[in-house]
Amino acid sequence: MLTVLPTVVHAQTAQPMKAIVGGTVVDLETGRLIENAVILIEGQRIKAMGPASAVQVPVSADVIHAEGKWLLPGMMDMHVHFGLVLPGTQGMELAHESVAGLALRMERNAQASLWAGTTTVRLTGERAHAEFPLKADIDKGLIVGPRIFSAGDPLIPSGGHGGEFEANGIDGKDAVIKFVRQQLQAGASWIKLMISKGLADSSGDIAASDMTSEEMRAAVEIAHSHGAKVAAHTGSPVATLQALEAGVDSFEHGYYLDEKVFREMKKRDKWYVPTIVVSQAGALEFFAKIGSPPWYLERAKLVGKAHWHSLQTAIKGGVNIAMGTDQFPFEPNEGTVAAVRETELYVEAGMTPLQALRAAMVNPARMLGAEADLGGLQSGKYADIIAVTANPLQDIRALRTIGFVMKGGNVIRNDW
Repeated sequence: MLTVLPTVVHAQTAQPMKAIVGGTVVDLETGRLIENAVILIEGQRIKAMGPASAVQVPVSADVIHAEGKWLLPGMMDMHVHFGLVLPGTQGMELAHESVAGLALRMERNAQASLWAGTTTVRLTGERAHAEFPLKADIDKGLIVGPRIFSAGDPLIPSGGHGGEFEANGIDGKDAVIKFVRQQLQAGASWIKLMISKGLADSSGDIAASDMTSEEMRAAVEIAHSHGAKVAAHTGSPVATLQALEAGVDSFEHGYYLDEKVFREMKKRDKWYVPTIVVSQAGALEFFAKIGSPPWYLERAKLVGKAHWHSLQTAIKGGVNIAMGTDQFPFEPNEGTVAAVRETELYVEAGMTPLQALRAAMVNPARMLGAEADLGGLQSGKYADIIAVTANPLQDIRALRTIGFVMKGGNVIRNDW
């Protein structure tokens, strides 16, 4: 008997408007609360938002009740690896993972991230370009996942972070130019440079520089000429100053960055993505859970205090900060998930709750150059919305109560 598989049809018929009513909108631009608000959604975008007295709900609209809830833009995690592999038991289990297996694992991680309230991610270095068909299928609505901005494969110099045992890395200006062009051709909107060592390297000085200024400038020149941006994995003040001179746009982790570096970062209007969860208490629990070797746990412990001081210095200096975890956004971390815990730690390090919410929900859109579409609940932007059961401006831990997730006007989750 012949089995006929169902065909996916992309209907162009108009969908009824949706209206989220009765909730309190947290306006992250002004810090105001809009009580008894209405968010009117047409297709994927917000058509109108305001108090119920000012926004009329069409009779034909699908109504979603949000009484007793606080409404916010979706979380945006700017440092994610859906194909993450770390040293230890987990790494050994995935040592011979096929590209097909990697793609399926990335799809599962994408779905879980969206369910947890992260509606946009920047993938900062994957493998075999497996994220591009994933992104394409998400964009087409064939599978469920967050919006993806990707850096393609990371640029690793010989012996650099992520490739310390590989004999041949990407070395020299010509090799860098060719590699960057390959990522852009594959669909990358960012380029990721490994300019210093990191926690996952069993040896080498995290504070040292692993790329030359000429190599960094070459990568930036090609990326910028194609409208792409450049991110740098770094723990090194020396390497970061070189990269700032070269025009790199964002800096990841920053384990040992100091006041001088952050002053220069602010002067040049560049971005810091702290990923503070990777070196604090919750990360140590995670590393132990996945069977990380003792040297890895020790390296994380040694970096933790310096990393925390770097974050506090950046906050005091008024540096542009965008939230990023370097864990799966949904990964359990100290009683919540990594994306929420990262945001909480910003408050513990000196931000106000409003500043932390902006770092997680508004600033990333600016960093991506996507503020016209993302990062708020204003008319014209994508209807990427989460809801919580308490006022996050009073207590950032309200984010632990996420129970409603909408992406592009589609309800992904509604616990209520």
